[in-house]
Amino acid sequence: QVQLVESGGGLVQPGGSLRLSCVVSGSMFFRMYTMAWYRQAPGKQRELVADITSGGRENYADSVKGRFTISRDNAKNTMTLQMNSLKPDDTAVYYCNAAFGSANYWGQGTQVTVSS
Repeated sequence: QVQLVESGGGLVQPGGSLRLSCVVSGSMFFRMYTMAWYRQAPGKQRELVADITSGGRENYADSVKGRFTISRDNAKNTMTLQMNSLKPDDTAVYYCNAAFGSANYWGQGTQVTVSS
């Protein structure tokens, strides 16, 4: 079955950087998926952080524009999220998502904590 595995989370000071990765296995259709990062902070709803279409078009939440960059490597079935100038408000569990048609897959999440 299709599996998404995130990595790269951790504790970072405000102003720091982290790079999240998501590897997709069990599918030959990675290049067709719209890939996305979502996050969920304690007591809040899950929200879209950024997504990237099969054609490479990127979309970002206003709160992360200019600080985060999403990318994908279809040859490696991998998506990344480069997060710079991190703020305490970026603290959340970050989830990888893959979607195409009726197919919709989620990773288990990786914790990002921004704190001094």
